[in-house]
Amino acid sequence: ALAALLESLVGEWPARPATLVLVGHSMGGLVARSALHYARLARHRWPAKLEAVFFLGTPHLGAPLERGGNGVNVLLGASPYTAPFARLPRIRSAGITDLRHGSVRDEDWAGKDRFAHRRAPQAGLALPRGVRAYALAATTGRRKPAAGTAAPGDLLVPLESALGRHRTKSRDLGIPADRQRGGTNMNHLDLLSSRAAGGPVAR
Repeated sequence: ALAALLESLVGEWPARPATLVLVGHSMGGLVARSALHYARLARHRWPAKLEAVFFLGTPHLGAPLERGGNGVNVLLGASPYTAPFARLPRIRSAGITDLRHGSVRDEDWAGKDRFAHRRAPQAGLALPRGVRAYALAATTGRRKPAAGTAAPGDLLVPLESALGRHRTKSRDLGIPADRQRGGTNMNHLDLLSSRAAGGPVAR
């Protein structure tokens, strides 16, 4: 749906847009990647105008919601916009299962039960060539993590997942180190407004 909407936007814009830039927070980053994937399959025009994509706390490699329920409830209750969701005993939706595993394609679920406990896909969807990708992550830790050490995430998305980093080459997104940024002592929602979220992160 987003791919089709962007195609319509480019076609109907009064002046031809020179370039497009997408900014996605959390699941919005997955939606942006999915839209680009299906737009290229449909041979849409707008991907040719896409210059960069900014990912803010996007769970590229998934977010282990089933293991962090308490943290998620704290996070959801931190904003008047998300507080009603904290009262839901269990969220069962296609979006939540995509968030858990970092899925961006319908075929990831073909013939499978979305709600059954399962391993994440062994091979992810690579970022498109020719589009600059930037990843912004957050950690609730008070110090910048040292290279090679584990660090807490932002109460929803693990740090490595938000940066698209994985030791398995087929799942690592390969976002250049100089386009990875992180903030300490902040949570998932802080990424939307904190100026302190732009510091370099260890690799």
